[in-house]
Amino acid sequence: MLYALCFLLFMIGLYCAVVKKNLVKIVIGLAIMEYAVNLFLIMLGYRAGGTAPIVGRGDLQAGAERLTAHFLNRAVDPLPQALVLTAIVISLGSLALLISMCIRLYDKYGTFDITEIRRLRG
Repeated sequence: MLYALCFLLFMIGLYCAVVKKNLVKIVIGLAIMEYAVNLFLIMLGYRAGGTAPIVGRGDLQAGAERLTAHFLNRAVDPLPQALVLTAIVISLGSLALLISMCIRLYDKYGTFDITEIRRLRG
């Protein structure tokens, strides 16, 4: 069910990026798609009934009396977290580039509407 919600969030961003005519709304749609992919990757890293790959079952058996059952049954793989953190930094840079391009286009054409910008081409 949660994966379907990630897919729905991605489709909302895709709709904004493809259908909308305003450049700012297109950029927001691209950002929503990036956030949906990041959320999906984080959710893939969750391991129900397991541990993180850096901690084996034998390591936990030695100190199991100190740990609660809640911790033993839930863990998140650190690799997708590192990948998503890198993706967030990259998407922040690309978002800044897209916003600066939108500002420059607005300075030149006076509008964010892509149909007007295409019509003003000459």
